Amino acid sequence: MTRWLTLFTNLFPVWVVAGGILALIHPPLFTWFKGPLIVWGLAVIMLGMGITLSLEDFKRVLLMPKSVAAGLMAQFCIMPFLGWAIGRVLGLPTPFAVGLILVSCCPGGTASNVVAYIARAHVALSVLLTMCSTFAAILLTPLLTKFLAGTLVPVDAWKLFLDTVQVVLLPVLCGIGLNHFFPKTVKAVLPISPLVSVVTIALICASIIGSSAPAIRQSAGILLTAVFLLHSFGFGLGYLFARLLNYEEIICRTVSIEVGMQNSGLGTVLARNNFSDPLTAVPCALSATFHSVIGSFLAAVWRLRPPRSN
Repeated sequence: MTRWLTLFTNLFPVWVVAGGILALIHPPLFTWFKGPLIVWGLAVIMLGMGITLSLEDFKRVLLMPKSVAAGLMAQFCIMPFLGWAIGRVLGLPTPFAVGLILVSCCPGGTASNVVAYIARAHVALSVLLTMCSTFAAILLTPLLTKFLAGTLVPVDAWKLFLDTVQVVLLPVLCGIGLNHFFPKTVKAVLPISPLVSVVTIALICASIIGSSAPAIRQSAGILLTAVFLLHSFGFGLGYLFARLLNYEEIICRTVSIEVGMQNSGLGTVLARNNFSDPLTAVPCALSATFHSVIGSFLAAVWRLRPPRSN
């Protein structure tokens, strides 16, 4: 049973891509998943992340502080700059440009841990970076979005902060508490938790794509190009950044994956709750598809090439 659950979880790019295509063809298949369901869906994903964490994980940060600091610096410097620059260079319509900036300012996605495992990267560091970037995002995502997107539309950084606390911090802390006080229950739930997260993120993204299907078809070329460039450069520059710091191959792969894969679900919820134009959420939804496909491709290539130490 566990083997099948792992297989279906590792096929997360397939579910995300399939959901997006079906949503464009027949939106009602997924548009029922909207409003509070999206918010609660993200809360479930973040709760699933929380139950995988323990107090020991926080102590492990102290064992590799330089690698964690480098990964966080790359995450919140490279991606936000890319989101802003690509929107400017391509001349994206305002709601798409804001959405691209918003998702670029989000933390690493939980799916990055699966990709790190497949790519023979440093899984423990991947988990630490996802955890640390998630907590850092509580402050950095609102501030960076305000700074970079505030020139395009009004951005309420305080509301972004409160929403991030609601859908990220509280569920993660709740998950950590469950893991600490009810370890046996958590152990029973853990095998199915990743699959639940994968299905939920697929539903969230398909819902947003389906609800904005006409606009996506109309601007498909420039929009898809923008999101593709964001994640392609994210993976590439993340790897180069770690390489320039003279880290070994296994660390470079891990930083690349963490930088290239965003928490697109968080971006989608923040876009829906904080910006009046529903099209702002579209780049966030498409982001999940692109980073899943690119990340899986890189993982397959890297798996065939075991990392070597410097």
